[in-house]
Amino acid sequence: MPHFLPEPPHRHGLPASTAVVLVNLGTPEAATAPALRRYLGEFLSDPRVVEIPKPLWWLILNGIILNTRPKKSAAKYASVWMPEGSPLRVHTEHQTKLLKGLLGERGHHVTVTSAMRYGQPAIRQVLSHLRAEGATRILMVPMYPQYAASTTATVVDEASRWLLQTRNQPEMRFVRNFHDDPGYLAALEKTVRRHWQANGPLGEKGLLLLSFHGLPKRSLDLGDPYFCECHKTGRLLAARLGLNDNQYKICFQSRFGKAEWLQPYTAPTLQALGAQGTERVDVICPGFVADCLETLEEIAQEGRDDFIAAGGKTYHYIPALNEDDAWIKALADLAERHLSGWATRETFDPHALEASARNAFKFGART
Repeated sequence: MPHFLPEPPHRHGLPASTAVVLVNLGTPEAATAPALRRYLGEFLSDPRVVEIPKPLWWLILNGIILNTRPKKSAAKYASVWMPEGSPLRVHTEHQTKLLKGLLGERGHHVTVTSAMRYGQPAIRQVLSHLRAEGATRILMVPMYPQYAASTTATVVDEASRWLLQTRNQPEMRFVRNFHDDPGYLAALEKTVRRHWQANGPLGEKGLLLLSFHGLPKRSLDLGDPYFCECHKTGRLLAARLGLNDNQYKICFQSRFGKAEWLQPYTAPTLQALGAQGTERVDVICPGFVADCLETLEEIAQEGRDDFIAAGGKTYHYIPALNEDDAWIKALADLAERHLSGWATRETFDPHALEASARNAFKFGART
């Protein structure tokens, strides 16, 4: 088996070509048990996602989890599945098209596409396609505002494995995080304020709950910055909204297994709030820039049931940023900063190059 992937035919005289790749976690191809088994098998086999000795975890994963969880997960996916497919994929594709359009309006001649870390379209296939199309500079944008080894780093891992097999490597850059980015925070603020305009203010017995995806507590102890970056996002958003410490709370959802995870946990927090007399809870998930199973089923559905059953009266889920114009602008600003120095305007605009040449000739003639 060849060590390197085959190279596309070389073409002389082509200008440098730049591409932007939005990368999200991934999704099954269908809301069915077989599709979930394939997806979970890939996702949960990543050693950055589950840090358990490989032989032991292989037995647990293949002997128990992949024989029991796919059917249950498929039913949950079916409850949020869109006519066009998985919500995460649908929103990511829309974000990709909107970003390409906005960057084009700003004069950037770049290819903008998307990939999924697990499932399809796979990172390796997307990168190989870009190289075949002539891309020599590639910016990878993991769509995780807060850095974690089990999310952002897995994107770098997979792209690096592709690079190891690539003979003629392109230049590559990676966005590490954007948890405190002003544009991202402004987009979050806008979604909350728009929700309050439609549904009224929180009131004295209301609370804004910021629910982030959970991680094993061990990750924090080992030096992962995710927990701290989540809290910084929450603190900065609360300041923008003018909330005091009693008007918002940060918690962590999606706990898996028996080990201790980052606390406080979202579900018990909602139950406690309902039992303690909190009449209204508005929940936003700042760690998700596109709605998915974890927001639409776990928070919008299960979270509501937990809160109301415990005695709460009013429950709202505030949708993810999705296709919000403020978010697409923030995403374009983020991409532009990381594209700096790659001269995407001049490199790809033949009319600009021609005009520059004419001006240089006129200047030379005058001197």
